[in-house]
Amino acid sequence: MYRLLSKTGHSPACDSSLSRPWDARLARRLVTPLKDSQVTPNHLTSVRLAVGLAAAAAFLPGTYGWANLGALLLILSNFLDHTDGELARISGKSSKVGHWYDLASDAAVTILLFVAIGAGVGRNAESVLPLAPIACGALAGAAIALTFYLRMRIESLAGKAAGKQASLAGFETEDVLYLLPLVTLFDVVEPFLIAATIGAPLFAVWVAFDYRRVLRGRRPRLPAATVG
Repeated sequence: MYRLLSKTGHSPACDSSLSRPWDARLARRLVTPLKDSQVTPNHLTSVRLAVGLAAAAAFLPGTYGWANLGALLLILSNFLDHTDGELARISGKSSKVGHWYDLASDAAVTILLFVAIGAGVGRNAESVLPLAPIACGALAGAAIALTFYLRMRIESLAGKAAGKQASLAGFETEDVLYLLPLVTLFDVVEPFLIAATIGAPLFAVWVAFDYRRVLRGRRPRLPAATVG
């Protein structure tokens, strides 16, 4: 989710396409024609941000139809999130401003999406959540955003391998959101919110311990005391 070398981890020359997620591979194919165009990674980040905000807004009414539309928009937004990094990677149009713009967009979309899901669930008078649904959504979204930030820090401190997400058959941990259309299709948005409210903070805590371990490993060792 992050641009520059911290996002890609290495140069295109040493990239193993077979080891990369399928959506990143597809995104590269689609943006390759834009390599020498006037389109910049920031343009693609803006499109991703707009689609992501639209996805969040679609969950606000809390109705079945709007929720399904929001889920489809989220899939598109998540896929577009790969395009800016891939274009930056193959065109050399990386920048610190773009890097932070990308991170801010990721955090905004993630947090607002879950807040909107909570707001939509809160419109249902039969909700059985122990907290206000909108608070549950904010907690889940913030935890996910924190997880991505900590992984970025681990990667910058200890290398791409240390920050690499668990993956299977070209899918990474974050790709679980590609299943959101199934959640809305079967109308189980509230159980999904409950699971995210519990699971996302727990996963963030686990990543925080991993981050702490990396920090400890980078501390300089004190010289052994001499006996004289």
